[in-house]
Order: sequence, then C-alpha cells, then structure tokens
Amino acid sequence: MQVRRDVRLADLTTLAVGGPIERLVEVADATELVAAVREADEAGTPLLLLGGGSNIVAPDEGWPGDVVLVRSRGIERDGDSLVVQAGHDWDELVAHTVANELAGMEALSGIPGSTGATPIQNVGAYGQEVAQTITAVRIYDRVEKAERVLTPAECGFAYRDSRLKRDPARFVVLEVTFGLHAGRMSRPVGYAELARTLGVGIGEPAPLADVREAVIGLRRGKGMVWDPAEPDSRSAGSFFTNPIVPSHQAVEGCPSWPAGDGRVKLSAAWLVQHAGFGRGTRDGRVGTSSKHSLALTTEEGATAAELLAFAGRVIATVEEQFGVTLEREPTAVRP
Repeated sequence: MQVRRDVRLADLTTLAVGGPIERLVEVADATELVAAVREADEAGTPLLLLGGGSNIVAPDEGWPGDVVLVRSRGIERDGDSLVVQAGHDWDELVAHTVANELAGMEALSGIPGSTGATPIQNVGAYGQEVAQTITAVRIYDRVEKAERVLTPAECGFAYRDSRLKRDPARFVVLEVTFGLHAGRMSRPVGYAELARTLGVGIGEPAPLADVREAVIGLRRGKGMVWDPAEPDSRSAGSFFTNPIVPSHQAVEGCPSWPAGDGRVKLSAAWLVQHAGFGRGTRDGRVGTSSKHSLALTTEEGATAAELLAFAGRVIATVEEQFGVTLEREPTAVRP
C-alpha cells in the first residue's frame, strides 16, 4: 500500500479535470483495498474509490480525504470462466479473452478503465454489455462491514445501470467472475454498424480477432480509444446515455430501437447533433469532440464547472427542442 499527498484528480482521470487530493492510497490487491476502505470508514474520512478514472467528472475543489486508487491485477481461469481482480485493465482483459479464444466480450474492446467498474456501470457497446457474461461479483459491503458475493440478479443490472451504481457508497467491487464461451468465433453480432464493418449479417458470428480489430477501428474513428496524444480522447467516452422513452414519444427522424414494454431507445448522438451541438462545437476550453458529438472533451486548463455547464446547456436544449431529457453517463463526483 502506497500513500502520496502530491497528486491532483486531473492527473488520474481521462477528462483531466479535478483538484488536489488530501491523501492518495494506492492498493495492490483485494486485501489492501478492504483495509484501506475500513481505515477510512473507521476514521470517518471522506472516501473516493478510483480505477481507471475514465467515467467520472472530478471536482475542481479536489478531495478532502482519501482517494483509494485500485491497482489490483490478475486473471484466473476455471474452464470457460474468468475470475478477474477489480483493478485489472479492462481492455487488457478483453485482449486476453480474444487471444485465448473465449467469446462474450470481444465487442467491448477499446474501452478504457478497470474491470471492477464494469458491473457498476453495466458497461456496453456495439451490441454487448457485461451483464450478459457476469456470473458473480465479489464485493465488500461497507454497511455490513463484510465481504460477500452478489449474483447477477442481486446486482440489478439495467441499461448502463446496476444496484452497485445506485448505492455507490455501500459496495466496493473486489473481483468479477465472467462466464464465456470457448471457440474462435464471436457471439452473434448484434450491432448494425459493426456487422457492416465485418461484412456479416445481424445475428451472425465472426472471428474473435476480426471483431476486436473492427471495434477498435470504429472507436478510434470516434476518438474513443484512450491515447494521450489524441486530443479527442480527452473525454469520458459517450457523455450521455441513449434515452429510453414510451413509443409515442419517439422523435421524428431520430434513429430508434425497440426497448421492450412499449418503449424505444433513441439515439442520444442524433439528439445532441440536431439540437445544434454537432462535432467540434466549442465553448471556451470544453465542447463536443471533433469526431463524435456524443463525446465531450476538455482542453488544457479546463474545469469541471465549465464542462458540466456545457453539458447542462446540451441537456436543456435537447429537452426544449425534442421533449427528451438526456442523462449523463459519467458520474459527477462531489466532496
């Protein structure tokens, strides 16, 4: 366990905003993670858990307590299941599954962040989401002060949501178990853009390596593969989730997909762009990516306040023009 006091949140997040940290605690395994959390809780110290820092808007005023940086690593295989430590780099895990011919998360290639964050957000892209493969999540319960294992049902997965996300102050993810499928072919491709890129039909499989390569190419073209040299990757990926609305509230011209129970999922990117915030729309040091209107990016010296104000204007304009309320995907952290 390493402790530092000379770090800013901006140094640890892909949006590169956020002020000074009172105390940074870097942990290397689940035992150290639980110990760090218990220490902070017992002392009544404000606690922020941080993995890859790719899905948060960190506060400009910094953090007046402990920031625990989760750096636990490790993958254990049991048949077609993988038990993965929370701090393990997500894309490294996906690359590992493709190299070892295990299908189920290949379309989630190129997503920055740590494995432990994926069940919280129910991370998804290109027709896959982690809820389709997660079989167990080992957590530390800060209320019960004990470790336990949650089943998928207990995780309460929903679109870009989970019970873990809805109660972030309670659950600390220690490791995640994934049930995958052995073979060199992917799971059925369920996303039209990816299917076209691969030259297959919707519902058909493709070689795992081809799917990974295609997804990374598509993401890179949208500035959504983290690269310190790429200004458009200075983001949190998609800043807004695709809104799900009753079918009668569908917006004319906006791409939509069935979402069950008489509802449809609308394209947030279309709504943002047609509300006047197309690619490359800037307001000072923040704005939309030059490659994709759904990603908000920052420039050197930008603040969280500037970014959230811009996002607020996007939300208000979309609601005014289309009667649809967008929701932020990244979490705006408050001290």
